Amino acid sequence: LQYGIVLDAGSSHSAMFIYKWPADKENDTGVVSEHGMCDVEGPGISSYSLNPSAAGTSLEHCLNQALRDVPKEKHVGTPLYLGATAGMRLLNIADPQASDAVLRAVAATLKMYPFDFRGAKILSGEEEGVFGWVTANYLLENFIKRGWLGEWIQPQKKTLGAMDFGGASTQITFETRDTIENPRNEVMLKLYGQAYKVYTHSFLCYGRDQVLKRLLSKLLQAESYQATVSHPCWPMGYNKSLLLSSIYDSPCTEKERPSLALNTTVTVVGTGNGNLCTLHVSKLFDFTTCSFSHCSFDGVFQPKVSGNFIAFSAFFYTVDFIQTVMGTPVHLPSDLKDATETICATNWSELLQKAPKLEKRLPDYCAVSTFVYLLTTKGYNFNNHSFPNIAFQKKVGETSIGWALGYMLNLTNMIPAEKPSSHKSMLYNYWVILILLFVVTTLMSLVTAICLLRHSKSSMI
Repeated sequence: LQYGIVLDAGSSHSAMFIYKWPADKENDTGVVSEHGMCDVEGPGISSYSLNPSAAGTSLEHCLNQALRDVPKEKHVGTPLYLGATAGMRLLNIADPQASDAVLRAVAATLKMYPFDFRGAKILSGEEEGVFGWVTANYLLENFIKRGWLGEWIQPQKKTLGAMDFGGASTQITFETRDTIENPRNEVMLKLYGQAYKVYTHSFLCYGRDQVLKRLLSKLLQAESYQATVSHPCWPMGYNKSLLLSSIYDSPCTEKERPSLALNTTVTVVGTGNGNLCTLHVSKLFDFTTCSFSHCSFDGVFQPKVSGNFIAFSAFFYTVDFIQTVMGTPVHLPSDLKDATETICATNWSELLQKAPKLEKRLPDYCAVSTFVYLLTTKGYNFNNHSFPNIAFQKKVGETSIGWALGYMLNLTNMIPAEKPSSHKSMLYNYWVILILLFVVTTLMSLVTAICLLRHSKSSMI
């Protein structure tokens, strides 16, 4: 076996994924699988801008796990990558020097380990979207797969779209035959000899954590930054005191920063008003401006969604909460809307009773569910016909869906541009041996049967 390690340095937390694959078939599809994973304790690396060395230190626990999970004799040849996403993109906008310092500190830590460290970089939103799309379709064997005799088969299946919802950004990526009117949204890929025209867009500041900060900023603004502010998306019976600095510490909210001192405290009180929550969340989008034939929101071109989609990360966790905790299946937009209204109308003590282990994120499910409903229906324009084509999933088999696997496959050239020759793999040899054994066994059985038959006849005579 061969191994590869990718550190996904997200905006709210980091995770490490260890992949494995048979060494003699590294261009095969469907053979790379998740060998192990580790959630890094603490926040994302972008939060260590004032203490960059701590960003590197935070990864050590998971890297030490990798030392145990990857056989020692394989350490030197195991590629190690770190990709940072929207949290670091935001830090790079706010303070490029701080961003560089964090990446240098992280790289210094990674170089201390015996793996084949191949770099730490900030992914663009488009890369994040496309690599997530590659991961999903690779795992589902939509590009190419091996037949039972070891030959390469081009499946007659369409690729499926990918929707990612992280802490600081959200991405939508799908193959389309339509004209992509904005060239920045078009990516041409050649995988296994097949050309794919892919639409992708990443919306910075539309990840879960940044949406919640932006929503709080709008509510404070609407109530003129009073000492006590009502929050229609928080449940009745829930309130919390917040420092303004916790809301306005991001490039996503800095344009709305008030003249008040950032160490000012405001008390936010939940009122559990679903309709008012929807009104305020909808103000985070601009659904009217569009200089193209079709737009999603904020003037961004998007062709009509088509085919099947897979929605992961916070999309999955939000819908999973609705289905498992609230007990409501989600098949149509109206199901999502009804469930959202139910969450918003449920008071804090009832919610806590339903899901005590989710206490930290529990107050925000009303707002996040409302956001997911508006994003998918009014934003991406899924309707009663297309919405049922979305599968909300965390994994395919035992492998997590996200950009990390697609990123490693790309950097290790494990998905060639040209279709591999129709070689007969080791699997073919096994089939030949099995068939020969079957033929020999059958012939021996026939010979034995004939001999026994003749013997019994001669005995009778």
